[in-house]
Amino acid sequence: MSTERRPGALRSERSRLAILTAAARQFAERGYDHLTIEGIAAEAGVGKQTIYRWWGSKTALIAECLVEGMLIPVPFRPEATGDPRKDLESWVQGILDFLPGNESLLRSLVITAAEDPEVATRLSERLGVFPIGLDSEGPFPLEVVEAITGAIVIRSLRGGDFDEGYASRLVDAVLGTS
Repeated sequence: MSTERRPGALRSERSRLAILTAAARQFAERGYDHLTIEGIAAEAGVGKQTIYRWWGSKTALIAECLVEGMLIPVPFRPEATGDPRKDLESWVQGILDFLPGNESLLRSLVITAAEDPEVATRLSERLGVFPIGLDSEGPFPLEVVEAITGAIVIRSLRGGDFDEGYASRLVDAVLGTS
């Protein structure tokens, strides 16, 4: 790891937070396609050159907003209660409970993640997409977790409803249980 500093002024934490806050707010309100560095800079009270110096692109800026918990404030993590199926269902329900009012945010994040692997990685981390215990023998296959999140994203993208019981039915469908 290089300890050399890039030329220019050191990052001001106050400016960094102002930029991240403006980016997160505008991203959630307008979506990725309508997000501009100029608009973020104006709201944050900094020059757009400051943003470009600290982040190479708007996707890098959005990735940092994700890391900082400014777009999805609480990472979704399944609990380990000893009943892995119920833990998985609880994790799914947590994501579903977050979605009302955040559908456009999810759609924008999916679009951004499709264009930038770093954003995809950060989104996966916030959604808790990682293998979790199915039984004492080992984790759920990653494919199970991806199938569940994929189903949620697809239903959200087409404006589908997540009625009561959807989390349980989805987990049953993916795990092949009834």
